[in-house]
Amino acid sequence: MSIDVKMAWRNIGRNPRRTVLTISAIAFASLLLVFMLSLQFGSYDAMINASVKIHTGHLQVQAEGYQEKRDMRLVVENPQAVGRILERIPEVEAWSPRANGFSLVSSQNRTYGILVNGIDPEREARVSTLKSLVRKGAYLSEQDRNQALVGRLLAENLRVGLGDELTVLGQGRDGSIAASVVTVKGIFSSGMDDFDRSSIAIPLADFQDVYFMRGAAHEVVALGRNLADVQAIKGKVKVGISGIDQKPPLVALDWSEIMPGLLQAIQMDLVSGAIFYLILILVVAFSIMNTFLMAIFERTREFGVLMAIGTTPGRLTKLLLIESMSMTGVGIVIGIVLGCLLTLYYQSHGLDLAGSSEILEQFGISGRLHPRLSVLSALAGPAVVLIITFLAALWPALKVRGLRPVEAMTHV
Repeated sequence: MSIDVKMAWRNIGRNPRRTVLTISAIAFASLLLVFMLSLQFGSYDAMINASVKIHTGHLQVQAEGYQEKRDMRLVVENPQAVGRILERIPEVEAWSPRANGFSLVSSQNRTYGILVNGIDPEREARVSTLKSLVRKGAYLSEQDRNQALVGRLLAENLRVGLGDELTVLGQGRDGSIAASVVTVKGIFSSGMDDFDRSSIAIPLADFQDVYFMRGAAHEVVALGRNLADVQAIKGKVKVGISGIDQKPPLVALDWSEIMPGLLQAIQMDLVSGAIFYLILILVVAFSIMNTFLMAIFERTREFGVLMAIGTTPGRLTKLLLIESMSMTGVGIVIGIVLGCLLTLYYQSHGLDLAGSSEILEQFGISGRLHPRLSVLSALAGPAVVLIITFLAALWPALKVRGLRPVEAMTHV
């Protein structure tokens, strides 16, 4: 160990109270950043999983151009072939075909333009939370014909309830008129107003008959075992569907391409969170800068003596920076360790959101929020603390260069 490091550690121990307070402030900031970043990332996972399980899935296979145009004629000709590809991918938990058609739906008194979703009831229950979102009535079964699930807000707008009939009028895949009468079997509430206001679900077999789909679907929805597996699944699906010959060709889209609004909301939240964390770090940095300014003021005579016996200003600056970085390093290590332990505890047990839990559970989000510890969440915040505290300590350390030995030794 060099003489400068030994001197720095002895100087740190000269004022134990100030040293403990400084290290504690850095440790607390690091702990808070590790936990809050992990909690933020965990909340994003919960948001994404809840959103995709309501309707979109982690990934969809569609005909090229369908996502933008929503044209009835852009179909997946053989959804079962795509399903077999998905079944061979270990990371895929479940899949389900869907068909969609924009139509007019009428009750006795009102008519609205809505999206009719054709679903496979059994498979749909594995890839989405639609079954658990039914608040009145019952979910669809494989034997149902001419039955429908209706969004809560749409049911209110149409003034219909369980057992009421709805007339559906749209355009089939071949351009012909598609018409049917369905009975309301269940009313669902997802918490997403646009979805609850503008959609109904009917069995896929009925949809294919009414809209002349000839066995085709518009989407094959896949749900991964973990959100982290989505990109790996997408790569394998792309390779698999490249062997399916149809025009237009099939494409694989992940959740961020299907729901760009959700991705933008997460990015905006990250920016606002970063601003808050930066303010926290700056508060700690200013306290450290103030601590070192006070230390330099108290030790001015000492620095004058050292300079008088030949110590260069550069060496004094180096000594002060070693002191500041030593305290910062100790505080950051303590903060990271405690932050990781705290995060791992709540990652295992979950953070109870108390009064919000019942509301969140209605929308498919667990009443407990689980932070997600990662290398990024454990090191990103403390790394910024290290950089900013170094810059904050640099200015007081450089002030030593301006001292004159005679004036410094006579400083009171």
